[in-house]
Amino acid sequence: MIKKMATAAVYVEDQQKAKAFWTEKVGFEVVAERPMMPGASWLEVAPKGAESALVLYPKSMMKNWAELRPSIVFECDDVEKTYETMKANGVAFEGELQKMQWGTFATFLDEDGNSFLIKG
Repeated sequence: MIKKMATAAVYVEDQQKAKAFWTEKVGFEVVAERPMMPGASWLEVAPKGAESALVLYPKSMMKNWAELRPSIVFECDDVEKTYETMKANGVAFEGELQKMQWGTFATFLDEDGNSFLIKG
């Protein structure tokens, strides 16, 4: 029986630049970083205490990376505060917070152009 989602892959040009984005701007922490081959590591980042992580996977190792775009939503206790903190840290958002009947959300971009959603 499956008990949790372990990882979701995000394909990046530069793992170290992506690691800095996710840890310094978004506030995640490195969960695992193990060498796979010269110039590439198995690199996982996640919110502190999370059971699931993002794998920052090198595009150079995945021929069809462009077809494998992530569709990931992050749930927040306080989406407005998270939005303001991430924005102050230099994270690019596609517009302002949107309020809908089902909740509040905003879409942000990583430095490789992948888009993600925060919601609360």
